[in-house]
Amino acid sequence: MRQKLAGLGTRRRDASDAGGDRGILSGHDRRKRGVRVSMAGVHVVLFVGLVVAGLGPLLWLAKAAVTPTQDTLSHPFELWPNGIDWANLETAWNDIHIDQYFLNTIWVAAGSWFFQLLIATTAGYALSVLRPKYAPILNGLVLATLFVPAVVLLVPLYLTVLHPPLIDTSLLNTYWAVWLPAAANAFNILLVKRFFDGLPREVFEAARTDGAGPFRVFWSIVLPMSKPILGVVSVFAVIAAWKDFLWPLLVLPDPAVQPLSVRLPAVQSQTELDVFLAALAISTLIPIVLFLVFQRLFLSGAGLGGAVKG
Repeated sequence: MRQKLAGLGTRRRDASDAGGDRGILSGHDRRKRGVRVSMAGVHVVLFVGLVVAGLGPLLWLAKAAVTPTQDTLSHPFELWPNGIDWANLETAWNDIHIDQYFLNTIWVAAGSWFFQLLIATTAGYALSVLRPKYAPILNGLVLATLFVPAVVLLVPLYLTVLHPPLIDTSLLNTYWAVWLPAAANAFNILLVKRFFDGLPREVFEAARTDGAGPFRVFWSIVLPMSKPILGVVSVFAVIAAWKDFLWPLLVLPDPAVQPLSVRLPAVQSQTELDVFLAALAISTLIPIVLFLVFQRLFLSGAGLGGAVKG
């Protein structure tokens, strides 16, 4: 009797394995020692490969930033054969005026982030929650702009910045010339709208029943429930502004207001390799910190937590 029950239990486990996580290997094969060891080895190799491919360039840049030029050229993959040269960071920060360009980059990124978030959330709220009668037309027009190549818009945008409508002052050499075009990002608007479409409508109806107006619903209901998508758009906006080269080069010809992405290529020919690599390492700090801060918002679905009870 016990043997029958044991056989029945084994068949049930095999059946549950077959109906659960299906893959190349069955549940019976996974329990074999040789298979487990082989799979563990494959996982380790894949993990090491991903780490080398993803972190390898950043780690090498961090090493080269404090390595003398001759050591970088003669022994590029050795760890400081003749010692660490911390003066590279100080020289890059002071002599190349990385501090000034770093501050310019922060201004460009902060303004682009604010205006992109403002336009994306308000436009997404209007198209998804308020839903006027002409919302499908607006949605189609916003979607249509994604099919226009960015290079085609360079000349019209530049002429608009050079002679903006309604005002007689050119926006060249001002950060408005970067912030305003960056705010009109159709991808962010559609991304936020898609997220707002999935929010529970019962919460909006309950808020309107309690007397909340459109602005109160937007500020007190929609935004607190949208932390994941706000984090995603924030990272996209800051990184796009941080690495943008062509447009700031066109509308910010004055070196005193140019960001790092424009100034670093300009000073490369006049700078020692070790100091230039140190400047590159400094310029990567903010994107790395932003990723570490907002990575939970990419993976977490807690933006709806507490919105609906019961």
